[in-house]
Amino acid sequence: MASAKETVQKLVEPIDVRINGNRPFDIQVHNQKFYQRVLAQGYLGLGESYMEGWWDCEALDEMIARVVRGYIEEKVGVGLKDAWITFLSKIINMQQGRRAFKVGQQHYDVGNDLYTRMLDSRMVYTCGYWKEAETLDDAQEAKLDLVCRKIGLEPGMTVLDLGCGWGSFAQYAAENYGAEVTGLTISKDQVELGNQRCTGLPAELQFQDYRSVSGTYDRVVSIGLLEHVGYKNYGEYMDVVKRSLKDDGIGFIHCIGNSNSSSSSTNAWTNKYIFPNSMLPSLSQISRAMEGQFVLEDLHNIGEHYDPTLMAWYRNFEAAWPELREKYGDRFYRMWRFYLLSSAGGFRGRNIQLWQIVFTKRGRPQPECRFS
Repeated sequence: MASAKETVQKLVEPIDVRINGNRPFDIQVHNQKFYQRVLAQGYLGLGESYMEGWWDCEALDEMIARVVRGYIEEKVGVGLKDAWITFLSKIINMQQGRRAFKVGQQHYDVGNDLYTRMLDSRMVYTCGYWKEAETLDDAQEAKLDLVCRKIGLEPGMTVLDLGCGWGSFAQYAAENYGAEVTGLTISKDQVELGNQRCTGLPAELQFQDYRSVSGTYDRVVSIGLLEHVGYKNYGEYMDVVKRSLKDDGIGFIHCIGNSNSSSSSTNAWTNKYIFPNSMLPSLSQISRAMEGQFVLEDLHNIGEHYDPTLMAWYRNFEAAWPELREKYGDRFYRMWRFYLLSSAGGFRGRNIQLWQIVFTKRGRPQPECRFS
């Protein structure tokens, strides 16, 4: 019977990753318990053992991309924690009530000092658009402008921004298109800093769950929210958009998506350490929620642009770490490094995508917008 080490070596051999090899994407194992832990716990064991210093990999992003392309996770299977989270997601609405605010408290409120150093000057915490951009600032400006063009934004229009972050879109749309923007977020830190950044503009951020919104708007957008909505709530999300959107309005979704299958939860490591109660929607889940309510006008996959975005965030994080280390500590550093680089690898391996979706209410003439 093969040992745990031999089993792991056979798993990574087809993807040309070596144990204790000399290339940047090879794995350096420091604790021999690593092999059994990964086989028993899957992605949770991989991430936690990295946080604890059991192994290292210089080019962790490329290693993960190779793991994704080789379908290694499917061959290993899921651990008990992953199975338990999936079970809970079937019987409990993981994104309802107080649970909806947990990701704000754990992730987005971790510290504005971290995010101001990691992100671009506008603090956009979603995928940039690198088609003609060379810097992170340029890529995020291009993405924000792309959104405005896709929804046909004009001066004086009212916009509801569901999941507004630090107000990057609200600020940009108000400054460059003369729009009046109301943004909602479940992060107190984002509201405080975002409203400071929007001072003097017709843009206001509110600490509020998307389900409690009132009023009607010319445009309704969500840029990075649907990943926190949950499959049990996609129908309610669409109901909220429908009642908030004027009859001649345009809706817009920008979200990470699972292109391989529909799921009901995320992996146990991401759920525990990064985005609690999150999950990536599939196109079939989104389209089912839209049925009978909206007309799909445009679907654009810009997933390839998330890899360079994440790598830019990682470089900024590394450069700022000497200033952040005393507050956050070495365990946080390894956790955050694993988060950023494994995410980049996931996009590079084409396991996950980034979709931009433009839609309208039924009966409305097709809008004359620029979708690219």
